[in-house]
Amino acid sequence: MKKRYLSIAALAIAALGLTACSSGTSGDGGTVDAKGQKLTVWIMQGTNPDSSGFFKEVGDAFKKETGATLKVEFVQWADAHDRFVTSIAGNTTPDVAETGTTWTAEFADAGALAPITDDVKKAGLEDDLVKGLKESGTYDGDLYGMPWYAGVRSLVYRSDVFDELGLKAPTSWDDIVAAGEKIKAAKPDMIPFAVPGNAEFGVYPWVWGAGGDVAKLEGKKWVSGMDSAKSREGIQFYTDLATKYGFSTSGATTWKETDVLDNFNQGKVAMAIQGSWTPATIVQKAPDLKGKIAATPIPGQDSGISPSVLGGSHLSIFNTAKNKDLAWQFVKMMTTGKFASEWGSQTGYFPGLNSLLKPAQSSDDPLVKPFATQMVEGGASVPVTPQFGAVQAKQTTNAMMQSILSGQKSVEQATSDAAKEMNTILNTK
Repeated sequence: MKKRYLSIAALAIAALGLTACSSGTSGDGGTVDAKGQKLTVWIMQGTNPDSSGFFKEVGDAFKKETGATLKVEFVQWADAHDRFVTSIAGNTTPDVAETGTTWTAEFADAGALAPITDDVKKAGLEDDLVKGLKESGTYDGDLYGMPWYAGVRSLVYRSDVFDELGLKAPTSWDDIVAAGEKIKAAKPDMIPFAVPGNAEFGVYPWVWGAGGDVAKLEGKKWVSGMDSAKSREGIQFYTDLATKYGFSTSGATTWKETDVLDNFNQGKVAMAIQGSWTPATIVQKAPDLKGKIAATPIPGQDSGISPSVLGGSHLSIFNTAKNKDLAWQFVKMMTTGKFASEWGSQTGYFPGLNSLLKPAQSSDDPLVKPFATQMVEGGASVPVTPQFGAVQAKQTTNAMMQSILSGQKSVEQATSDAAKEMNTILNTK
């Protein structure tokens, strides 16, 4: 079976093109002359720091470059999806908006977004896009979401514990087990490796790492790979960390990622899958752990990296935009160069271009470089289909995990049930 690391099988390329605009673009990514025009942009808020000052600076630069006025509206993440749906139905969408990586395909499927494939090619950015973000922004063979920023999950561990026990960062699944055994024996009150049952993005790395698939498109039908031999091998390993080796705790059967983080902050966890945005939170809430934690890419089964889901945002251009060249000029300004780097610095997320990730990759910081490496070399996307949101809403993967961890089902039965449910949902419109 082909490993689904960073790209989905190509679909038939839709015969869509950008509507010609009245602006004076050079056609090769050059500056747009749009004096007197206005561009409306929606930016999400609720998890990021206040960015009003940042966008004031962006607006000034945008006006100087294009002559157009930038109107930024801040939308709460919690309300954003419903607001998008309402605006799409009423044809009142903004010109450009920040779209979550799991929403882009949905809005593209609804016909609300303009493809930006040609713009990206003309700007010479096609090969610079972080592949996992590019994948989640692609629908029916066209790019609808320009990678803006992302976070990724890797393996975070207590470096002080590892040093004390003479352990090195795991580079294989066997290494994880060996480290867990030593920690379990030396520190019986510590959870060697937390295995939460209500955190689906912590499950998929083991599926992909074993060579399995979450789901893939076969012809016109989505087929879940959760019940394949390879996927089962990965899920068996992950759940065995709790059920066979006793590295986790029975209470973790219902844990979310936030519960793992809380217990890590309390000094109870030695290893866990955590997001690149969490180390700062750990140090903030548990100052005594400063200098005592590190990260490493999620190990591959025998070597290399097990792919991890990239979470983050795209910038998408809506079909209602009157001047799509102007909209692209803004998107390019935000995702390349100065402003992309500044946004990453302010928010703690990574930019969506490989070239902008180089400083992080060359960093000696044990809480920066590993995540950057994971993102570039082992970043992946959940199935890019509007229906995958319904799979998440049904909590198919979490229910599967909880049934295994609680002993209610075997890996074979649980994965069979999950795959069956996933197939039904993914192929229902």
